[in-house]
Amino acid sequence: MSVQSGSIRFNTDSSKLEIYNGEQWWEIDTTSPYEQTGGTRGIFAGGYVQGGGNNDTIEFINVDATGNATDFGNLTESRRQQGGAGADRTRGVFLGGRASPANKDRIDFITIASTGDATDFGNLTGGGGSNGGTGSNSTRAVSHSGQRGSTGTTKLNTIDYITIQSTGDAVDFGDATVARVTQTGCLNSPTRGCFAGGYSPTQLNTIDFITYSTLGNAADFGDLTYTVRRPGGGSNAVRALVAGGNNYDGGHIGLNTINFFTIATLGDAKDFGDLTSASNTDTAAMACSPTRAAIFHSDTSTPNVTNTIDYVQIMTEGNAVDFGDTTTGDVWGKGGTSNGHGGLG
Repeated sequence: MSVQSGSIRFNTDSSKLEIYNGEQWWEIDTTSPYEQTGGTRGIFAGGYVQGGGNNDTIEFINVDATGNATDFGNLTESRRQQGGAGADRTRGVFLGGRASPANKDRIDFITIASTGDATDFGNLTGGGGSNGGTGSNSTRAVSHSGQRGSTGTTKLNTIDYITIQSTGDAVDFGDATVARVTQTGCLNSPTRGCFAGGYSPTQLNTIDFITYSTLGNAADFGDLTYTVRRPGGGSNAVRALVAGGNNYDGGHIGLNTINFFTIATLGDAKDFGDLTSASNTDTAAMACSPTRAAIFHSDTSTPNVTNTIDYVQIMTEGNAVDFGDTTTGDVWGKGGTSNGHGGLG
């Protein structure tokens, strides 16, 4: 007998309710980020301090409110994340990064509902480092493309994954459609991860997608309205947003564009609106709740390195509004995630 999408069953082995999404059975989560942290907690980590080297700071915000970020703790080593952050409801993970001239294969984790320093999780394959971006759902975090080797500059199409609630080294997942680096926007539903933009060897507007529950190569989803590297990406379970970044090919031009698309379909992105500034958008990171996206963005050069956080309502369209500031005013290249993003339903 065929099972209809949306069917619910009681699993007598696990004593949990499960729902069928048309592909597989998923456990119904009986907790929420509101119960754990008083709202969806957004996390920003790492970065590069202008004139001072790489940074190990972890900070947090309440995505559903507004205000300045608060100190959370520190990564196990300083590096700029550039997209390498993911999470389930309880645990945040930080995959790879770069501390020029070295690439980093370190994977760290934190418990989102508490504060404190990160703990070592394991390592990416092939030396890791400067990964193209990290997507996640309630089970897996996936590291997409990037540079490999401790000091290598070769861009590879490797996709790794980890099981978030375990510890250990990453495992091969498949290959990206194009080898790319310098952060893609990472967007998640419970079943699908999407990765947009990047650089290889010119700027890209392509969007890849994977299915989290399987292993295999990424496939083409569509295109952004603009070519970009280092954008921020985030989503709820329905709609994905890609914001900011820069056009290195065009002379290091910061872009304040925000795009959106529907994760469950295939096709090109559409214009959503603009960030609050066009002069400090070279690099961006995003933390999302089911209704809102908080977007950190900054230039990568003096005097426009900032600590700006904007926000938008995900299911509407329009320009971003000021949210608050990060704890450090001269850092770019942060990674962003939350315990309420679209991969968690």
